[in-house]
Amino acid sequence: MQAAVTVTPTRIPELLLGLATVRPVFIWGAPGIGKSSLVRDFAASLGLECVSLLGTQLAPEDLIGVPQIRDGRSVFCPPEAIARDEPYCLFLDELNAATPDVQKAFYSLILDRRIGNYELPKGSIVIGAGNRATDNALARPIASALVNRLTHVHLEASAKDWLTWAATNGIHPWILDHLTDRPDHLWSKPPKTEEPFSTPRSWHMLSDALHSFGRDLDEETLKVLAHGTLTPTHATAFCGYVKIVRSQYGIEAIIKGDAGWPHGMQDRDLLYYLAESFRGRLIKELPVSKDHMPAAARQTAYRAKSLLVQLAEISVEVAQSVIASDTDGNPVLPAWFLVEAARDMPRLVEARR
Repeated sequence: MQAAVTVTPTRIPELLLGLATVRPVFIWGAPGIGKSSLVRDFAASLGLECVSLLGTQLAPEDLIGVPQIRDGRSVFCPPEAIARDEPYCLFLDELNAATPDVQKAFYSLILDRRIGNYELPKGSIVIGAGNRATDNALARPIASALVNRLTHVHLEASAKDWLTWAATNGIHPWILDHLTDRPDHLWSKPPKTEEPFSTPRSWHMLSDALHSFGRDLDEETLKVLAHGTLTPTHATAFCGYVKIVRSQYGIEAIIKGDAGWPHGMQDRDLLYYLAESFRGRLIKELPVSKDHMPAAARQTAYRAKSLLVQLAEISVEVAQSVIASDTDGNPVLPAWFLVEAARDMPRLVEARR
């Protein structure tokens, strides 16, 4: 399902309060961005128990129940997990990953709030959630009859929302500081290959691992943890950040001339991280036009070209990443700076071709 309008996690409680209390709601979103946690927290805010049913683990009889003979007639008895006397939140997780037969079994439960002779207690709410087909996750098409029984809300990851939550929920300070500086690393699109990718959930997993290993965590173990949970480029950047925290290196010190680019092969992840930070600084500080450029900007440009030369002496590839275009092929640094860089450092331009 395509998202015409998306919402951030902070909007979900307000929307669910107005929607889920009167009609069933389906929350769409990428894996690991907090759909399940948001539903559980919302149910708790209403004082309702949250009963989760996982679509991928259900068969139709798990919903309809099994028949019993009463007075010569068969009567279907709904399962204990559903048939409750007190109002509750029925959370249909990964609903769109369920088989068509299971999805059909949900029809009356979602629209009419009943299965057979059992009706959900007054005050109960029904919320579904699932990944999109574009997320490379297990997802089946939902029949129009089921689509039309739900109000659809599309959730997107928000670094601002997550960092606000993380600050009071024990997330490791290295992760807080790094994502404050690089909020774009909180989430990445699920890859088509089988490899880790960054989500709020995977950063939380990494935080738990960092707390578990404590201060004695060595560099090699850190690499295993980061590359086992995050998108490879994000893992490299995070390891570089941690090395900065633990060492004398920092982009401020390098720009001021108090430190130089790290040279050793063992510091290559640190070098990539510093180069990425350097690129971000140039994007922020270099003016779009060279005309009437203030003295501070001229000094920044002069220092930047000098640092690029030094960086290229260590690694042309890393230096080229500083001036590279974005993923769509559009330049991110001012055209005048790129022209001067090409004039002063032609081998960087050759490396880009």
